Amino acid sequence: MVFCTLLLPYPSRAMNPTTNIAVRAARQAGNIIMRSFQRIDTLAIAEKQANDYVSEVDRAAEQAIIDTIRRSYPHHAILAEESGEHDGNEYQWIVDPLDGTTNYLHGFPQFSISIAMQHRGQLESAVVYDPLRDEMFTASRGNGALLNDRRLRVTDHKSLKGALIGTGIPFRDQRYLDEYLGMLKAMVKDTAGIRRPGSAALDFAYVAAGRIDGFWELGLSAWDFAAGALLVREAGGAVSDIRGGDRFLESGNVIAGGVRVHREMVATIKPHVPEAMRY
Repeated sequence: MVFCTLLLPYPSRAMNPTTNIAVRAARQAGNIIMRSFQRIDTLAIAEKQANDYVSEVDRAAEQAIIDTIRRSYPHHAILAEESGEHDGNEYQWIVDPLDGTTNYLHGFPQFSISIAMQHRGQLESAVVYDPLRDEMFTASRGNGALLNDRRLRVTDHKSLKGALIGTGIPFRDQRYLDEYLGMLKAMVKDTAGIRRPGSAALDFAYVAAGRIDGFWELGLSAWDFAAGALLVREAGGAVSDIRGGDRFLESGNVIAGGVRVHREMVATIKPHVPEAMRY
């Protein structure tokens, strides 16, 4: 079976210039990722830390994104998963070239590219791209969120009862695994089901698209979900840390969903939040 990425332009309505550049960068990275998807067994792979892997594809995709950004915005700062911080001005790009590397390396078809741009701490542009399905999720602050050329909206589900919720199991830092399992047990009681696909960026995009009603995870890095957070908010949803506050990019402990589902998720999770996360 041969996969390909079609380089078809999407409408630029509701996109600011930085979002358009992010789309271009994501497509370049997507081409690299998909070219290697048929030869995974030949890739050079390294373990960055326990249960956290990087391949030559991650690095090549990240460099393509950085090069694309630099051609248009040479003075912008960049925070990228593999190469770290690149100095610049008050504009910063937050890049995950392959979110779901473990899935990718196993041939599990759930991975994405995540690119966000923030100005003085305010998220302005977001792209999450699924190159396997050629789904481009985009958002520009104040202009809503799109999937390709379709406007996105979170679900209007009214409670956890019957809701489909996404999550991520804390596989890298397992200090709070017991607390997480308490959250999971509490969440399972009323919902229609819990899903753990393995790409947080896509999970957020799916919340924005109404494919799942909510999502929570502990210990994420900013590049995992900065773009997704803007997608959800521009699709009418709510994003917070697990205490219901606004420090989610700092803490990496996050809840997202439609407004009512998000409110119930915060209330359900709060009793299980470890003391070290209470701030």
